[in-house]
Parts: sequence; C-alpha cells; structure tokens
Amino acid sequence: MFRNCASCFGRLAKEICRFSRTRQAATAVEFALIAPPFLATLLAILEVTLFLFAQQVLQNAAVEAGRLFMTGQAQNSNTTQSQFESDVCPMVSALFTCSSLMVNVQTYTDFSSANASSPTLTFNSQGQVTNTWSYNTGTPGDVMVVQLIYQWPIISGPFGYVLPNLGNGHVEMMGVSAFRVEPY
Repeated sequence: MFRNCASCFGRLAKEICRFSRTRQAATAVEFALIAPPFLATLLAILEVTLFLFAQQVLQNAAVEAGRLFMTGQAQNSNTTQSQFESDVCPMVSALFTCSSLMVNVQTYTDFSSANASSPTLTFNSQGQVTNTWSYNTGTPGDVMVVQLIYQWPIISGPFGYVLPNLGNGHVEMMGVSAFRVEPY
C-alpha cells in the first residue's frame, strides 16, 4: 500500500516539477492575474479624478453665484429663484445637467448662526429629490450662504465604495459660499 502511495506521490512530484519548468503562456497567465485589479484601480482613479474636478467646478460656480448677492446685483434686479438658477446654469453646464442642479440661498444675522452643512436629501418613491430649497436674497449687512447641490452619478463596482453613495447610484456634491452682503 505504501509503495502505491509512494509511486503516486513520485508521479505527482514529477508532474509538478515539469509544470514549474514550463514557460509557455506564462505572460498570458500573469496578465490574466494582474489585468483586472489594474483596470479596476485605473477606473477608480479616473472616477475620483473626474468627481474632484466636477466638485471644483461646482465650488467655483457657488463663489461666482455668491458674488451676485454680495454685490447686490441679484437684489437690485429682483432676481427670482428660477432666474437665478438660469444665471448659474452657464457656469456649470459643461459638466452638469442644469435641471438637476439644486440651489439653496439662506440669510442669517451673523456668521455664528449660519449653517453651511450639507443638507439631507429626501427622496420620493420615484427616486426624485423632494426637498424644498429656500431663496432669501438678503439685504446689505446680512450673512448669506449659497449652496449649489448636485447628485453626481458614480460607477458602482469593486471600487465604488471610495465615494459615499446615496443609495441610488449617485453621490451628493455641493459647492458653498458664505459671505456678508456689501452695502450697495
């Protein structure tokens, strides 16, 4: 019985040695092992880079939109919320869908009471945001916070956990500008 086992292990050892010496298709096997994690990492890097670039575009748009209130341009022209949203749209239209951009403009008496935190989005059964956004244009001396909020689509997958997901395949992106309205 032990002789049969010894001969089986002997043949198995010879096969393993022969397999380890073979170099045919080694590159293909190595590529098959390395390619999926490499491509997944590359896609994750591209996704995060595009997200950060879009975040910066949205932040710049929030600063520019805030400047309209800070200098009194929006107040003097009696800009409505829909008009203001259409004024902001050209600032972000290269990367964002203007109809999905949410604008929240709030007025406070001082900086200590100002709230610039990210709002909690509420959704209906169709997955649409149901929040009501405020639009207070303020007067000279008021502290204002302008928030531009957008649901950025993300690719889920092995590295989809890098960005905080809202559960609907999107991540909340926000640009904020806080300032005191100048006398105009």
